[in-house]
Amino acid sequence: MGIRIGGQIEKVNGKEMSYSEFVERFMEKNQPVVLTGLMDDWRACKDWVFDNGKPNLHFFSTHFGNSTVQVADCGTREFTDQKRVEMSVSEFVDHWLENSVQEHCSASKDHSNGHPVLYLKDWHFVKEYPEYLAYTTPLFFCDDWLNLYLDNYRMHKDPDTYQENNEISCSDYRFVYMGAKGSWTPLHADVFRSYSWSANVCGKKQWLFLSPSQHNLVFDRNMKSSVYNIFDDVSEKVFPGFTEAIWLDCTQEQNEIIFVPSGWYHQVHNLEDTISINHNWFNGYNLSWVWNLLLRDYNEAKEYIEDIRDICDDFEGLCQRNLAANTGMNFYDFFIFITHFCLANLVQLCCLLRDCKNPTWSSSTVARHLALNLRSLRNIAVKINSIGGVAGSHGFFLDIRETLDDPTFLNLCMGLERTFGMIHKKQSFCFDIKKDLVDDLTSLDIIRTYGSQICTAKDLVRFIDNAIAIVGGINSEIVLPSELDGA
Repeated sequence: MGIRIGGQIEKVNGKEMSYSEFVERFMEKNQPVVLTGLMDDWRACKDWVFDNGKPNLHFFSTHFGNSTVQVADCGTREFTDQKRVEMSVSEFVDHWLENSVQEHCSASKDHSNGHPVLYLKDWHFVKEYPEYLAYTTPLFFCDDWLNLYLDNYRMHKDPDTYQENNEISCSDYRFVYMGAKGSWTPLHADVFRSYSWSANVCGKKQWLFLSPSQHNLVFDRNMKSSVYNIFDDVSEKVFPGFTEAIWLDCTQEQNEIIFVPSGWYHQVHNLEDTISINHNWFNGYNLSWVWNLLLRDYNEAKEYIEDIRDICDDFEGLCQRNLAANTGMNFYDFFIFITHFCLANLVQLCCLLRDCKNPTWSSSTVARHLALNLRSLRNIAVKINSIGGVAGSHGFFLDIRETLDDPTFLNLCMGLERTFGMIHKKQSFCFDIKKDLVDDLTSLDIIRTYGSQICTAKDLVRFIDNAIAIVGGINSEIVLPSELDGA
């Protein structure tokens, strides 16, 4: 059974496109694109690749060989993914070199000379080797709330969810992937329904994309399970809509970066020996995708254990622990996340007000960006409140005064400040001099006026509304649309 190809992914020279154009054409519209010209100065493109374009595997064995990594066996399915095994980078490289896929093998082959084709995935390279600057995140992808947050906080606050010995595996969403020709990734949509970007340091990939409007076509009648491999003989009885799906095709070459928008299902095949750098990320533009996934997965988790509700001392807490285990975060984690970013964005507004007196600063561009962020955060808080808030025995409150004095939150604010400085190509608010930002934090009477604690989603909505009302009275460019009024 063949698949229907309806078009190709557009390729754009990244050097000739502004950040605002990228946002308007691709991020806001949630459309994929391949970007060229953005990897010329990457150290990875020199150290990790021979002049002939082949991966320098010896370099990895020599410099990073002792790292323990997750490796997928591309020929063995385990539940909805490929079977994973742990090994050292040196062991993986040895296997690759001993069992190289022959040039005549097609991209769909899962074995070479009787041995499985292995694919190193989800290597937290940046966390393991922070001093080795392999690459620079392109400007288009630097508004990354997920990894900025995880550079400062743990995602899970619940000790039953967080495990100290698993620190690296849940510490960030910046990865290195390495696979021989013939390695592949089954059909999936990305974690948290985040954006992702994937840069080919060497090699060539084939991507098949399905738009979110068609995702139901690759699920069974109950919308519980999806197609594993679109090149299999897919059962029309199990997946009745599969033949109607229209796919977008893309061949990604060396030194090209692909932007994968939220909710796009995709399957990827390495057509050559390939090394790539991948990030998952989200921000104010796609935060609603994250909440929608959490709500869907929460409802499924609750339904699955509904029959033990009456005998469970903390049914809601169990649902949330299962949600965190299955999805990567739960309602509590997410609410803490958006509360921190709400306060950090309001801090940026207050800093902006101070700096607006400087005529060289184009406040309207930054103000619009901050307003969009707060609009998105407020909208999520309203949705959380509409389902009854964050219930259960996991009490949470954020003390604003304590948070503003917290060095970790200070680092989060400085990171967000750097992001705005890069995106809007303006000198930042002296983020290299901590005292300036500390002075701003300690003089935020605008934020401190309306209570010192946020305990519920309703509190968060009121907090945003009150702060924006004051700020909007000082600078009319900083407003939230009236259609979001009411919680």
